[in-house]
Amino acid sequence: MNTLIEESKVLITSFELPQKQKIPPHLKKKKVIVIAGPTGVGKTQISLRIAKVSGGEIVSADSMQVYRGMDIGTAKVSTDEMMQVPHHLIDVRDISQTFNVKDFYDEAMTAIKGIIVRGHVPIVVGGTGFYTHALIYGPPSGPPSVPEVRSRLEREMDEQGSLALFDRLRHLDPEYAGTITQRDRHKIIRALEIITLTNQKVSHFVKGAAGDHENYDFRCWFLHLPKELLYARINQRCDEMIAKGFVDEVKRLEKQGLRLNTSASQAIGYRQCLEYLAKTETKENFDYFVDDFKRASRRYAKRQFTWFKKEPLFRWLDLDTTTTEHAIEHILQDFEVS
Repeated sequence: MNTLIEESKVLITSFELPQKQKIPPHLKKKKVIVIAGPTGVGKTQISLRIAKVSGGEIVSADSMQVYRGMDIGTAKVSTDEMMQVPHHLIDVRDISQTFNVKDFYDEAMTAIKGIIVRGHVPIVVGGTGFYTHALIYGPPSGPPSVPEVRSRLEREMDEQGSLALFDRLRHLDPEYAGTITQRDRHKIIRALEIITLTNQKVSHFVKGAAGDHENYDFRCWFLHLPKELLYARINQRCDEMIAKGFVDEVKRLEKQGLRLNTSASQAIGYRQCLEYLAKTETKENFDYFVDDFKRASRRYAKRQFTWFKKEPLFRWLDLDTTTTEHAIEHILQDFEVS
């Protein structure tokens, strides 16, 4: 048994646990660790350490790390790190292919089942709130797409712009609109399509339906830092990404069709870089791109805070007031005992 888990068990015995009625092993739900948090908070390194000491495998809940080639801008784990700990749902799509929340749910559930069969610990890691919500509660239901309605909305998007349709969505369903941005072209169109076809709010469908998720006990954690510290780290990380060759990465992906992928082309950093590459590559335009990249990353982190504050299963760990070691102990102790 690993030393860190042994130490956690010492902590556990220091207080009285409430008596619970014993449940037959075959009826117990299988536990799954879920680690979320804003961009730049340090989820990757903590999850790697937890996986190493617990015999875990990591399932990525990042909507962009599924794409091959989107490496630097998504802070994807290195090849060496993936050799140390098995990872799932990373590099499973080409940039020309689509990937949505239903794809994530199906493939994540398949990965989790396989991990448990192998006797390992499933550890879901990522900051895409919509994906983690779908995993826990089931993918959003909704009517199938109708080509005529979809085409009409896409024409309106081209003619009126995303802000006009986003304003329409905010009027019709402010709750769902608050979870996305005016640049989420695909999500805006799909939301308006659902409203048109059902005359119901999209937030009604986001709740999810019955499925395999009901067989699991999700142990959920949200890692965070005070915003002034987090924002400084985000700014530094953006600079490091650019120094590592982020612009060249986007240029390569652009040749592979990045602009045609309506989701990937709107990812934080990639959208800003594509806008920069469409202009003359002057120092003034480059400086604006860098500032816009950092600003968009900070805004995304703020939206992540807002999203997970509404998620009741997530317990929050402040990495400024607790050490990394203690955060890992909290998560392992919870997994071992409860």
